[in-house]
Amino acid sequence: MGNIVAVVGRPNVGKSTFFNRLIQRREAIVDSVSGVTRDRNYGKSDWNGRSFSLIDTGGYVKGSDDIFEAEIDKQVELAVDEADAIIFMVDVESGVTPMDEEVAVLLRKVDKPVLLAVNKVDNNKRLENAVEFYSLGLGEYFPIASTNGSGTGDLLDALIEKLPEQKAEEETELPRFAVVGRPNAGKSSFINALIGEERYIVTDVAGTTRDAMDTKYNRFGFEFNLVDTAGIRRKSKVKEDLEFYSVMRSVRAIENSDVCLLILDATRGFDGQVQNIFWLAQRNRKGIVILVNKWDLVEDKQTNTMRDYKAMIEREIEPFTDVPIIFMSVLTRQRIFKAIETAVKVFENRSTKIKTRELNDIMLPIIEQNPPPAYKGKYVKIKFCMQLPTPQPQFAFFCNLPQYVRDPYKRYIENKLRKEFDLSGVPISVYFRKK
Repeated sequence: MGNIVAVVGRPNVGKSTFFNRLIQRREAIVDSVSGVTRDRNYGKSDWNGRSFSLIDTGGYVKGSDDIFEAEIDKQVELAVDEADAIIFMVDVESGVTPMDEEVAVLLRKVDKPVLLAVNKVDNNKRLENAVEFYSLGLGEYFPIASTNGSGTGDLLDALIEKLPEQKAEEETELPRFAVVGRPNAGKSSFINALIGEERYIVTDVAGTTRDAMDTKYNRFGFEFNLVDTAGIRRKSKVKEDLEFYSVMRSVRAIENSDVCLLILDATRGFDGQVQNIFWLAQRNRKGIVILVNKWDLVEDKQTNTMRDYKAMIEREIEPFTDVPIIFMSVLTRQRIFKAIETAVKVFENRSTKIKTRELNDIMLPIIEQNPPPAYKGKYVKIKFCMQLPTPQPQFAFFCNLPQYVRDPYKRYIENKLRKEFDLSGVPISVYFRKK
């Protein structure tokens, strides 16, 4: 289990630049997904061999400054609750502002590591000016310049030193299914319906479940751990509408699961918050099943409503549309066991291992029939392919000019792999390498 580090601070102090700089180092290698990453507020980074998840809180707040004042307090409280360490960023150009002081008041009470980063320190004069941040009462500060990266090494050294040691996960052979989604979509009711006992108190108030809980589940010959992330903010101040909240809560559960059951409320649709959680699971290469709950409440169901709804979700999750979507109602227990069967199937798909010979026998003729288009007059010849020994499906195709294989062709290969080897619900990676 990796640590979670939250970057907090008021707007325009350079949180995103700092965040992107930290993520880039790894993202370039890890995340070669075509197209832009939809969720710029979450990523993984590592420093001196310790990896951690980084959450940039700034990206979650939209609106004017006065809205921001209230929001930032909520975010800081949430970050304090959920993260293992906090980087508090301020800006030397504007000096100590009242909002910085307010955040500092919250952070001084925290018994987690808080590192004060003074940004935009790119000359000696500014280095002298940074001294005033001692007044925030958070001890030593780290002068940095996110734009060119100076000072970030010292900050990260200190961060790694202060991060709590990771407890090794107890090795369970059982697959872990995380039930994720925004508050009030029916996560706890779904788990209750499956377990057949009121293990959790289910109310109409968003967020009455404590922390992510594991429940061992064994019925119909399936055995696995169900991880419930309905999660609770311990402080009444953190309101339900906080988009950042459901993402922050889902991070840990998703990172430690094999398959994510993403529950959404049919009457609310596949909104931004649900999409954020979807891309989080996709970027972590987890199996995904989308469960559209409360389908019984959708008024006016024509014959094709389900088809239209499914098409709408698929448009939002392009290009990774090969995801099982199940319409269910926890209340009437309609299709809830189908949801579990599907999750088990996705888990099996995710651990598919294809023999190299079989892969070549099937894929090479497909490639021969439809080779990569010539690029700048050069022809790409793909000679051989294999599955890489990773926990989830990744494939390497060896060819003479990997740099000339364009994204549309990569997607074509990915779709063929999905079709031939039944990889529904599983994000897969396809790499082209020099033979």
